[in-house]
Amino acid sequence: MKVEETKLKGCYIIHDTVFEDSRGYFFESFNKQKFESLTGLSVEFVQDNQSKSTRGVLRGLHFQKGEHAQAKLVRVIEGSVLDVAVDLRKESPTFGQYVSVELTATNRLQFFIPRGFAHGFLVLSETATFFYKCDNFYNKESDGGVIYNDPIIGIDWKIDTSELILSEKDINQPSLHQIKENLYFK
Repeated sequence: MKVEETKLKGCYIIHDTVFEDSRGYFFESFNKQKFESLTGLSVEFVQDNQSKSTRGVLRGLHFQKGEHAQAKLVRVIEGSVLDVAVDLRKESPTFGQYVSVELTATNRLQFFIPRGFAHGFLVLSETATFFYKCDNFYNKESDGGVIYNDPIIGIDWKIDTSELILSEKDINQPSLHQIKENLYFK
């Protein structure tokens, strides 16, 4: 396992060691001791989630507020996605900035997103199966979001916006400016 910290402190791209032979492949998708040793972070994952989506589906940008904030370790099992994390920590020098990484079934990269970030992904392949671990349980009342096309954030989603498929919830998310005063992430 190799970890690469992104420009956003606490966000890591994880390169796993993959063993391949004529039978297929094997890799250790998570090892708490290695993760903590390489990142200095202690994370206790309590919930796993999986979704399957078609090309153009954009899910996000989502986060959990307050005591229900979540860190996530995400990866793609089938297909490819553009995965995005946005720094919502008001005191952070990178507040409002984002980092994106293409996660695919073949590159087997993982992306760690700490608490205090909005997260979203866009399916680039015909279909994609997306898997993620969370360090806190989902709480509907703590659900928050930021509009995917906020001009202050300026995310390059890599495809024409006419191809996007969004839920009603994601179309109606507020801007970063609208939620900034109610953010309590440090």
